[in-house]
Amino acid sequence: MLHSGSRNLGKQVADHYIFLAEQFNVKGGHIVPPSWELAYLPVDSDEGQAYLREMNFCLAFALANRQAMLDRIGEILADKTPFTGFVETINKNHNDAKLEEHFREMVWVHRKGATPANLGEKGIIPGSQGTTSYIVEGLGNEDSFRSCSHGAGRKMGRNQAMKKLDLEAEIKLMDDQDIVHGIRNQEDLDEASGAYKDISDVLNNEADLVKVLVELRTTAVLKGESQRRKKKKDAKQQDQDAD
Repeated sequence: MLHSGSRNLGKQVADHYIFLAEQFNVKGGHIVPPSWELAYLPVDSDEGQAYLREMNFCLAFALANRQAMLDRIGEILADKTPFTGFVETINKNHNDAKLEEHFREMVWVHRKGATPANLGEKGIIPGSQGTTSYIVEGLGNEDSFRSCSHGAGRKMGRNQAMKKLDLEAEIKLMDDQDIVHGIRNQEDLDEASGAYKDISDVLNNEADLVKVLVELRTTAVLKGESQRRKKKKDAKQQDQDAD
């Protein structure tokens, strides 16, 4: 199971169009309370159409990232085992907008932190580094706009996790399960298990949205680094070496 999104490209596109949407809502008198974070652009406007094009470009770029990662994994497996290729892959986005029919109307459904769960559609609901994850099948629940969660979901932000989680406890959680991992210091705790909700509770709460097909147990975690974080760690290491 692997993940990569569109990285900073997607963030830049989102920030740009969120700004335009907020300006539109103020200038046009369609004021949505800022705390709701639901400023919008008319879909038939130039800005709305530009957003859809750029969003779809980001989704395609994210898929290309994942495909490149999958290709590398396939090469490694083929080099070490009799592996001959992946029989089936499941690709799921968890931040996009689609025009769909719901309740006999065509509506734009924006899934943020959610994925489609149409009847019979396979999906992925990951837990965290030290917990189970699941391959599921959608039940097509209309009340959820045929959607389900995209994962356990955070109970701590990245910075909060790095500041508040117990490093030794998170390492022990992984070591006790014989999971190969890269948690070495506080900065590695941004995606530690303690930062996420209990995946069992999440699955129980959406039993009417999906059914579990396969339970996956973690054996190893390989986590990439952003260039900014890598430079910060390199600089810290250089300071320690100098001392």
